[in-house]
Amino acid sequence: MSEVIDQASGDGWYLYHGDCCEVIKSMPDDSIHFSVFSPPFASLYVYSDSERDMGNSESDEQFFEHFSFLVSELYRVIKPGRLVSVHCMNLPSTITHNGYIGLRDFRGDIIRCFVDNDWIYHSEVCIWKDPVVAMQRTKALGLLHKQVVKDSAMSRQGIPDYVCTFRKPGKNDEPVSGGFTRFAGDQNEFNKREKGNLSIDIWQRYASPVWMDINQTNTLNARMGRDNNDERHVCPLQFDVIDRCLQLWTNPGDVVLSPFAGIGSEGVGSLRVGRKFVGIELKKSYFDAACKFLAAEEKEQAHATLF
Repeated sequence: MSEVIDQASGDGWYLYHGDCCEVIKSMPDDSIHFSVFSPPFASLYVYSDSERDMGNSESDEQFFEHFSFLVSELYRVIKPGRLVSVHCMNLPSTITHNGYIGLRDFRGDIIRCFVDNDWIYHSEVCIWKDPVVAMQRTKALGLLHKQVVKDSAMSRQGIPDYVCTFRKPGKNDEPVSGGFTRFAGDQNEFNKREKGNLSIDIWQRYASPVWMDINQTNTLNARMGRDNNDERHVCPLQFDVIDRCLQLWTNPGDVVLSPFAGIGSEGVGSLRVGRKFVGIELKKSYFDAACKFLAAEEKEQAHATLF
């Protein structure tokens, strides 16, 4: 398999079809302002049948051996003083795969992987998710009310999402400066607050260690990326999460990288707020869908500028 199978580009975006661990090697040192992505959750979901797919790891140890190559390359391509944000969650364990029912510290393993590769552990936010929706989707034993009635020693809380952010050591030569002018999130929740200084009000919400106001349905249409041959899971990152990260840690015109571009969520989110985007995606159906979404967003931005 060559480093790049295919590629596509437009006004402000470039997308590679290939293995991120190979493609990223061709990127120049200190060339990326920010990276935001949701990696495969070890072996929790099957994304494709490719042996290069990190989601096909036989164990968490194998996943992180693979993932560490990417983390090391990210350190090389990110500019000094700039950041990487990783969307993740802790993972449920099963009798079949792990020999017990419980949780695995996937979030903690990601943090340790970055720190071991010389990154600074910069910040973390917990994102609330509705446990009822999770129960209906997964039928997890610990979330069922009948388990409380039967034996609540096996009951547990829902599993939230996290955004863990890491900083490359060094001086940031292009300060990310300026206040906030718009709020990304559940507008109804934000509008309940008394308004004072808009930027301060927004910052107080973004600075919270728990984000309760992310619209979980504000995503791209995942159905465009499905491939019946091997697809089991498509879960695009919410635009509210992407937008907040970009507001916090990038300037207009900055280059944003996603090594797991999926169907293009980080790319579309970047173009919407005037950032440039570079994405890498291994799965063909995801790559094709991302190209369509990015081209459509490019056209939308051109139309908005014209009128």
